[in-house]
Amino acid sequence: METLTIAGKDVQVNAEGFMVDPSEWSPQIAEAIARQEGLPELTQAHWKIIEFCRQSAKDSGKAPTLRTITSGTGITTKEMFALFPKGPAKKVAHISGLGKPEGCV
Repeated sequence: METLTIAGKDVQVNAEGFMVDPSEWSPQIAEAIARQEGLPELTQAHWKIIEFCRQSAKDSGKAPTLRTITSGTGITTKEMFALFPKGPAKKVAHISGLGKPEGCV
């Protein structure tokens, strides 16, 4: 484990850079991670997905898969790739302060 300062807050991350403790997350951290991931701005559509993922993880104890996200939000896979290019489930989990979803490489 490593400690990183993101948006002025020290957070624990694993070897892949995913936050270890979702309770350390904040919207400001999400915005900072999104910028690192190449997303200069988080829109309402992004926040809808982020909020869904955080609630899903709180309920299940793990980051949701792409299928769970699309089923739960009504957002298509194509829209997910437009909002979170190049690996949307993994990218949104990272931005949401969650661990890497099962099945992601």
